[in-house]
Amino acid sequence: MLGKFGEKMKILGLSGEYRTTSKCGMLVNLALDIAKDLGAETIFWDLDVDPLPIVGEEGCWENENVKRFQELATECDAFLVSSPEYHGTMSGAMKNTFDWLYSKHVSGKVFGLMSTLGGAQNSNTLNHMRIMLRWIHGWPVPEQLAIGKVKEAFDDNGQLIDPEIVERLEKLVNSVVETSKKLS
Repeated sequence: MLGKFGEKMKILGLSGEYRTTSKCGMLVNLALDIAKDLGAETIFWDLDVDPLPIVGEEGCWENENVKRFQELATECDAFLVSSPEYHGTMSGAMKNTFDWLYSKHVSGKVFGLMSTLGGAQNSNTLNHMRIMLRWIHGWPVPEQLAIGKVKEAFDDNGQLIDPEIVERLEKLVNSVVETSKKLS
């Protein structure tokens, strides 16, 4: 499976929580596993290991993590993204991550959007991420996944329990891969 640069399609996973063991981290990594099974090269940006400074803080424009993150985003063909919903919108960590991306890094690239919620499922975070992506010219696919009552969604091995959610995740990742092929 080839990406825009004639090489293996490269998909970057982004989580709006720190740690790969967070619910969003687990969800993004499950999505990346599906993409890998479809033939993509996958990378997970771990904010716990490679934190991004707050945009505008002292020295942020020269930060090595920011430079590496922006270079990686430029090299990638597509993105799989998940944020927890905090107070009706994406997490501050997710917003700050997106704040480091500009159209020169992601214009015309495909995004698969996911969110996790402690309570009932809704689409606030997904809608806010879609609005934000329009400003930087990203292409979110129509499929999306919101997992409510997230503390009950995963088993002890970090796998999703509900087969319907697994199926929706697979459809989301397939849509990201297929749409990225069409746009490359």
